[in-house]
Amino acid sequence: MPELSSTAGVQRPAAMRFIMLTVLIDMVSIGLIIPVLPALVGVFTGSQADQAFWYGAVTFAFSIANFFGSPILGALSDRYGRRPVLLLGFCGLALNFFATALSTALWMLIAVRLVGGAMQSNIAVANAYVADITPPQERARRFGMLGAMFGVGFILGPVMGGLLGDVNLRLPFFVAGGLSLLNLLYGYLVLPESLPAERRRAFNWKTANPVTSLRALTQLKGAGRLVAVIAASGLAQFILYTTWVLYTTFKFGWGPKENGWSLATVGIVSVLVQGVLLGRLLKRFSPPRLAVLGLVSSTLAYALYGAATEGWMMFLVICGNLLGFTVAASIQSIISGAAGASEQGQTMGAVSSLNSLMAVVAPVIGAPLLGVVSHLPRGDWRIGAPFYLCAVLQLAALVLAWLHFRGIRRARLAAQAAAGSSA
Repeated sequence: MPELSSTAGVQRPAAMRFIMLTVLIDMVSIGLIIPVLPALVGVFTGSQADQAFWYGAVTFAFSIANFFGSPILGALSDRYGRRPVLLLGFCGLALNFFATALSTALWMLIAVRLVGGAMQSNIAVANAYVADITPPQERARRFGMLGAMFGVGFILGPVMGGLLGDVNLRLPFFVAGGLSLLNLLYGYLVLPESLPAERRRAFNWKTANPVTSLRALTQLKGAGRLVAVIAASGLAQFILYTTWVLYTTFKFGWGPKENGWSLATVGIVSVLVQGVLLGRLLKRFSPPRLAVLGLVSSTLAYALYGAATEGWMMFLVICGNLLGFTVAASIQSIISGAAGASEQGQTMGAVSSLNSLMAVVAPVIGAPLLGVVSHLPRGDWRIGAPFYLCAVLQLAALVLAWLHFRGIRRARLAAQAAAGSSA
């Protein structure tokens, strides 16, 4: 398949449509398993506390493998192009889903998730793909478009997973595996390459390891404290992801169907904000200001999730947290703008690796914390302990972001004053 030239990606909107469809299929397949994976873990455990612990272990296995794999795969995409690395990721997902469906013991679930996590870095590579074909001033909007596809996937996937899980607990995993194979076929036959040969760079194991890539991320001009913002905000988000289904089950008695609809609501709001409202918001607010407003909104949302005493309140908070869905695209555009054209894969891989590290830490904190309060009666506000922790983490991210952007603004004003006085 012919490669895009260095400018063709900007001129060909088809390339953006291709990657958006790829991400949509990918996220539908991932969303399918979210409502049912905790229940599948529960098949092999004897109590709610054990279920919370082992679900955390299964999630930990995927995340730790992804932490080491993401920067390597991102750097490989800088060397060989985005398309082959995406195809490898689709293979990893298909293997992960089919093997999970056939697992008959907890150790098998953990082993499968280790292999799947090491082979999958589709989100990081998709973000690098978008950076390849988009001028810097348009990246926040296009990252938002990609985020909207994540949202559509989370509308369709969890609802389908909840409905299929009601039929058979393992059925969603077989369907997800089939969708991953469909994505593999689509990517092989249709998806164009985005990274031209002249912008590729040699692969280096020393710089591709997660520690080195994270250190390089902190040294990007204009990034600074934003790395800590990504870490704190990401940890809060992953604690929410790893405890949502069990939390709503323990507190409200929800099953796969109710959890599927709640996650679909998250997807609907995400599509509305990132696919429709984000472009308009960016005309009024700069990415830094939008990131701060989003962090304020999501801090309040986490606290309200934990305090909710009825299931319907969760839906109300999801719909009220509109600005919270702008944070990732805003910060990602700032980080991407700080990286060079030949470093987008490794940079996005480093961001993904940092998020994976937070995904490693999240189940170690969230699942045991939920296990401690799992004995409390339904509706008890104390069951929301993991979400109160998320609110504290998001508040820390808010403070760090505010300090970072204030420092940049002061440095800019000082430079302008110095230039004016010298003139």
